Amino acid sequence: MRLRTLLLWAALLSLLCGCEQPDSLAQILARGELVVVSRNSPTTYYLDKNDPTGFEYALAERLAQELGVDLRMETAFTLPDIFTKLQRHQADIAAAGLTLTEERKASYPHTTPYLNSTPLVVSVAEHVQPRSIPDLAGLKIVVLAGSSHAEMLRSLQKSEAPDLHWEEIDESDALELLERLNDGQADVAIMDSNEFTAQQSFYPRLQVAFELTKQQELVWYLPPQIDNTRLLALIDTFLQRLQKDGTLVRLRDQYFGHRPSISPDNAEEFALNVSQTLPIYEALIKKVANEYQLDWQLLAALAYKESQWNPKATSPTGVRGMMMLTEPTARDLGVDNRLDAAQSLRGGARYLKDITRRLPKRIQEPDRTWMALAAYNIGIAHLEDARVLTQRQGGDPNLWDDVRESLPLLQIAQYYKESRYGYARGREAADLVQKVRHYRSVLALQQNPDKQLLPPIRSENYLPDALRGIELLAL
Repeated sequence: MRLRTLLLWAALLSLLCGCEQPDSLAQILARGELVVVSRNSPTTYYLDKNDPTGFEYALAERLAQELGVDLRMETAFTLPDIFTKLQRHQADIAAAGLTLTEERKASYPHTTPYLNSTPLVVSVAEHVQPRSIPDLAGLKIVVLAGSSHAEMLRSLQKSEAPDLHWEEIDESDALELLERLNDGQADVAIMDSNEFTAQQSFYPRLQVAFELTKQQELVWYLPPQIDNTRLLALIDTFLQRLQKDGTLVRLRDQYFGHRPSISPDNAEEFALNVSQTLPIYEALIKKVANEYQLDWQLLAALAYKESQWNPKATSPTGVRGMMMLTEPTARDLGVDNRLDAAQSLRGGARYLKDITRRLPKRIQEPDRTWMALAAYNIGIAHLEDARVLTQRQGGDPNLWDDVRESLPLLQIAQYYKESRYGYARGREAADLVQKVRHYRSVLALQQNPDKQLLPPIRSENYLPDALRGIELLAL
């Protein structure tokens, strides 16, 4: 707050000195709001359940707190749109995983680099792999329009690969490139290593063919035709401090690091946990389920999918405990210790019960339970987006089987940019519901005299068409 006070006084003095136009920092402090334009994507900024998240959002939030102002995020659905907002002075900063290029720095002020990323050539694993730039000749290449990669390909075409041809996709997120590659609409895609690493788990058929060039630097861009001197100096000092104290490294690992699954989807693993771990918590799970009038096997199945019944579980994104609650959600639910099994179970049960209660009454059981589970994963707002999308496509928004077909589409730009709440990990939510259903059926079977576990069930028996081709076991 002291920094905010000093900066505000400096801004007021600047205005009193008779300056015709205050600089960018003075304008931000005067209105009490920092406006940041970013991409709506899993690597930059999106709503997770009900809370904003993403690497760029995390950085922008810290900067706004340091300035003592509110943060307002604006989204753009193409890369050129980001720079259009800067040109029109509709944003103070563009924080969107943007590479420093000669073309951009000639037109826009920029910060010191805060992250490095390597341009990758990504292909389908079972196809013949290109190993160098000459191998790309004749292949169908996709790249984001307005990206540094498109700029790079134009340079390569002029200098050493005249037979190079590509299609520029007018979107802001590499997910669209991955979808096209996975669906056979392209041979290779060019994207940053950070984006591919963060999303590779959803596309097991895709792999890195080779690195197109050496590492590139990521920066924030600021609007032209305004004095950004003080704001740039402040941001550079801010970023350098985060680099020095390890915050940037922690955020990079959180949002771009490899994310091993918390719950191995393996029949033998589940059977072992049922016999060894579940007995430790079964009485507690039954007690909490009874308190909230829930099926205990459903609560147990959800707890297993979330944490493998591990009360100390922690994910790279900061959710913790047996029911993997976010810190804001835990706070709203009155949970002060997410690592306490009883508190976590009660918080998760209360959250699931509240979601179920808030769903439209026209959604009947068992669809109501399945949709509540999906909303537990991505939030009720994103579930509503999926229901609206289902209705638009001629499905029944009150039937789980129809809605689960739409959920993965919330990861595809042409659909999520038309939805109210934007990008969501819909594929993950659909997968969670199907696994919880199967875990529950296995636990129900334990009540039978034969006590036989079901064999592994292939995901194709459960998953909608949008999810098929992903090599997972639905348990």
